[in-house]
Amino acid sequence: MRQRTAARQSWILTLLPLIFLLTMNLQAGDEEDSYLWLEEVLGSEALDWVETQNDASRARLESDERFAAIRDAALAVYSATDRIAYARHAGERVFNFWQDERHVRGILRAASIDSYLKGAPEWETLLDIDVLAEAEGENWVYKGSTCLRPDFERCMISLSRGGADAVVVREFNVRRKAFVEDGFTSDEAKQGVEWLDQDHLLIGKAGSGFRSTDSGYSAEVRLWKRSQPLEDSRRLFEVPDDYVSASPVVVRSSAGAYVFAAGSPEFFREQVSYLGDPLADDSAPTRLPLPEDIDWRGMFGERIIALTRSAWEIDGELHPAGALIAVPLDALLQGDLSGVETVLVPPETGAIQSVQVARSHLYVSVMDNVRTRLVRVARGELGWTETQVDVPSTGTLSIVSATSESDLVFVNGEEFLVPDSLYAIDGAAKPRVIAQLPMRFDASAYVASQSFAMSADGTRVPYFLIKGRDAQGPVPTLLYGYGGFEISLTPSYLSPLPVSWLEAGGAYAIANIRGGGEFGPAWHQAALQANRQRAYDDFAAVAEDLTDTGVTAPAKLGIYGGSNGGLLVGALLTQRPELFGAVVCAVPLLDMLRYHKLLAGASWIGEYGDPDVPEERAWLAAYSPYHNVRDDLDYPQVFLTTSTRDDRVHPGHARKMAAKMMAAGHDVVYYENTEGGHSAAANLNQVARRDALVVTFLMQALMDGEA
Repeated sequence: MRQRTAARQSWILTLLPLIFLLTMNLQAGDEEDSYLWLEEVLGSEALDWVETQNDASRARLESDERFAAIRDAALAVYSATDRIAYARHAGERVFNFWQDERHVRGILRAASIDSYLKGAPEWETLLDIDVLAEAEGENWVYKGSTCLRPDFERCMISLSRGGADAVVVREFNVRRKAFVEDGFTSDEAKQGVEWLDQDHLLIGKAGSGFRSTDSGYSAEVRLWKRSQPLEDSRRLFEVPDDYVSASPVVVRSSAGAYVFAAGSPEFFREQVSYLGDPLADDSAPTRLPLPEDIDWRGMFGERIIALTRSAWEIDGELHPAGALIAVPLDALLQGDLSGVETVLVPPETGAIQSVQVARSHLYVSVMDNVRTRLVRVARGELGWTETQVDVPSTGTLSIVSATSESDLVFVNGEEFLVPDSLYAIDGAAKPRVIAQLPMRFDASAYVASQSFAMSADGTRVPYFLIKGRDAQGPVPTLLYGYGGFEISLTPSYLSPLPVSWLEAGGAYAIANIRGGGEFGPAWHQAALQANRQRAYDDFAAVAEDLTDTGVTAPAKLGIYGGSNGGLLVGALLTQRPELFGAVVCAVPLLDMLRYHKLLAGASWIGEYGDPDVPEERAWLAAYSPYHNVRDDLDYPQVFLTTSTRDDRVHPGHARKMAAKMMAAGHDVVYYENTEGGHSAAANLNQVARRDALVVTFLMQALMDGEA
């Protein structure tokens, strides 16, 4: 090697980042992306390509003699009539959305609280989505309802075409079981509504005369009066185009109704404004002096309830990150923060998962080492007190429904190998089971355990493992992960997909990697933006631990992730292909240099970084799966799947990755459901089919040909 002078070395080192970025931009720039045509969601050439790939994947997977049995078994579970009918409060009744073999799109129905508590609900069908879809010639997918309290007679029903996030919103009269003629109706868009009173709605909408943010969500909140054309509605609140969204928030507590608007500069940052009385001509938003990273959870009486994402010091008093706090609204409106109180602090090895407001108490699920307990919190003359709620579950406790109008709450308990139990808790009364899921498989044949792997930087990363009680390794193993957006992967009763895998002789593992919320805000923030690689290192460490402990071997290890989890497994595919024998990558982000230009991608810049900023583009390019595919490496078999109707994560990510890998000669199976939105399934039949495609692929890749 030639000797260089120190001066010349310095000059070259100075230019290297510029040369790297210039080269990267030439290689990865839009004009050099030969698969950009696959981003044309409904382009004829792109759809022809999709049809060709779907034909090939169906020929490979659906012709497998195991496929039909897996699909039918999954559908039997998903459509079983003895499932728990989870319901939410609706005045003196409860509402439930139900799907089964006869109602694959589902029905919205109601029952009295009394019959529901007796475990024998007397259901009354309010709206049949299957009947509606057939009558209107639409592929409607139910996306929820927003109802006017306290009588719940009027609801705004959200209906999606094919499962997309964009919805049509229509007013529905529950008593008459019919849509309201000339009632509130808003055409298809990404939108949200809140009732102010019977004749007024607050609405945030993207397009149709409303301003939209760069992320494709509403940039304004308006007051919409009955019989008024939507375009004439009055603007109450707005945000700049580079914000994520503007949303209406109406909170009803025991102290009354409060009206807010929230503007989000980034995915995990929010500016909350109080709107007072929107019907008053002189009403104007009042920005509340809360930290932007506060995690709003509602109101308890006259106090705002929230979780902190970072430590908040006020007059020398520290409110730690991850804590549950209460803030008097009246004082906030005066700029007075002296009344901020810490209600509950999570354990060092856990996090507060959910908070629900009942009439007299707060119910808080607290996670410790990825298992939850339930706490009841009340405020008295001496401050806040907490009481452990004795719910017999060692897995996950989820608050299904609570309302500020009642002390009755519904809580679900579940574990990997123990079917769900639904509990009713009325104030300080002992929890009682009102519904229980029957066993869906022989749990005695399996054992669930928790282990820890050591990541590259010395961080202990927990994971769960479910395997046959008498299994002798190495066995084919499926490792699932997510690692983003504060989402925690907690124990839940095994669904048909992992059950089919276990019954075939496999093992199933779930990794609680950084980027998730299992250990509070710090666990999530540790893998943000420039530190994203930590999540991938964590996942690799779990994979290596499964191999090192003899559970499996690289050729028998498959990984599975969807959405951000699809990015996770895509990154591991290109970084550590030697660790795995198969990869299932569903509805994924994969082109991390263009993600911010595709659909809702700009809303995730706070999570990943901005490709238009050179420094951030560099770290994104370092792991962007689409840009790190190599012709000269041996990759494991890959199953890429997405949905044409996914209007959150663009199907172009999966399409382009598949096309690029196929052109390089790699073994890729691609399947795109033409409907289904971000879940890639629009009804129960499609959910069962999706599961069967995944399991069949994994069996072919990891089980076939075993000695």
